[in-house]
Amino acid sequence: MDKQYLLGFDVGSSSVKASLVDVESGQCAATAFFPEHEAPIKAVKAGWAEQSPEMWWDNAKLALRKIMADAGAKGEQVKAIGISYQMHGLVCVDKNQQVLRDSIIWCDSRAVPYGEKAFNALGADQCLGHLLNSPGNFTAAKLAWVKENEPKLFENIYKIMLPGDYIAMRLSGEINTTASGLSEGMFWDFKEKRPAKFLLDYFGFSEDLIAPIVPTFSVQSVVSKAAAEELGLQEGTPISYRAGDQPNNALSLNVFNPGEIASTAGTSGVVYGVLGDVNYDPKSRVNTFAHVNYTQDLDRLGVLLCINGTGILNAWIRRNVAPEGISYSDMNVMMENIPIGSEGVSIIPFGNGAERVLENREIGCSIHGINFNKHSKAHIMRAAQEGIVFSFCYGMEVMQQMGMDIKKIHAGRANMFLSDIFRQTLAGVSGATIELYETDGSVGAAKGAGIGCGIYKDNDEAFATLKKLAVIEPDSQKRDEYLAAYARWKETLAKSI
Repeated sequence: MDKQYLLGFDVGSSSVKASLVDVESGQCAATAFFPEHEAPIKAVKAGWAEQSPEMWWDNAKLALRKIMADAGAKGEQVKAIGISYQMHGLVCVDKNQQVLRDSIIWCDSRAVPYGEKAFNALGADQCLGHLLNSPGNFTAAKLAWVKENEPKLFENIYKIMLPGDYIAMRLSGEINTTASGLSEGMFWDFKEKRPAKFLLDYFGFSEDLIAPIVPTFSVQSVVSKAAAEELGLQEGTPISYRAGDQPNNALSLNVFNPGEIASTAGTSGVVYGVLGDVNYDPKSRVNTFAHVNYTQDLDRLGVLLCINGTGILNAWIRRNVAPEGISYSDMNVMMENIPIGSEGVSIIPFGNGAERVLENREIGCSIHGINFNKHSKAHIMRAAQEGIVFSFCYGMEVMQQMGMDIKKIHAGRANMFLSDIFRQTLAGVSGATIELYETDGSVGAAKGAGIGCGIYKDNDEAFATLKKLAVIEPDSQKRDEYLAAYARWKETLAKSI
């Protein structure tokens, strides 16, 4: 019998990745991404960021072609398709499904004044109570910018979509979206459990602009005849899962239940935790969206903490402080003999723009407590990694105030999680067990599709083969040392803000 595969796409701002997962073994059979160098982002003005949706589609086709060839797979062997995508982007199409303008993507900041104006006009209680966030710089505010600045184009909009909705449209010829997707755009009312009419009315948007809503895990649409011919897939193949990149990263790590945490620590860092009750941070220091398993009957929310200044600080230290030519692993070896707390050196890591966890303050990165007679480069290196961990824990305290009991952190073995000092410090301060896995967003999307079309009965079956690489338990004997260093860091931060 021929092998059966699940296909996952991960539509990022840097590239589009595709993976084939073998249904029987649960293992990735082939993976590829395009372009091989970072995809262009158009910045017509400072603070703007746009990409062509057609570029995403072209890159998806190239990645698909390569993995099918690498795996020796035929179109009829692909049994379901899942999609992960960069969150908060705005795609506008007309009645003929033609894109009206380049997508305004997640890192575009032009809509900030529109979100702030809406928040002030509608009030904190209304916005936070129903949307769980300020309208901020999310998709709804981006559409408000289009309405005011491109009124003729706005009149021709038939439906608005997120990037993943667009790829699904190209695959199927149908336009639809999910409650999870609408929540990340500030279009979902968590009290009414329907599109947020009060915000649509405030901005002057017709509810007709919102696409029909389908469950995250379901046969949302099927591959059309035209797409099948273009891609070499089989007509009628179900598209049965879609989610934003951070909820999907949590899914990829099998994070579905209250108190479970998924974390990444690349250039910026994310801690994404699942909450079982509808709640929000009154200061909007973290964002709350519908998680992949949120339904009308089950409240499962994803609380998203994003720290801009994480791995980028470690990279800056390597370039500017560490001996020339040294590797990250060499840096970690140099730090090993420096005690917990870096003998009094503290680094505030917020040097990559305004931080939401600091209520959008931009305080910069700073180094404190250096003694010229005692401290070395290795102290600064360790203090940098500790400062990154402490910023995570500072944000996790907000999540705990919202009712999240953090006992376990799931992460991919990549970026900062390759550092033993980083891992031990995070476990030591948070008191949580850290589990490291071999995982990937496009593989997660493929397995999500397997759940959505019924190949897997649930997430535990889908991720039964998820490879656990390491478990880091908190060191109870050193807990006081970690907490003392964290307390000193918090005192330093308080003086900085």
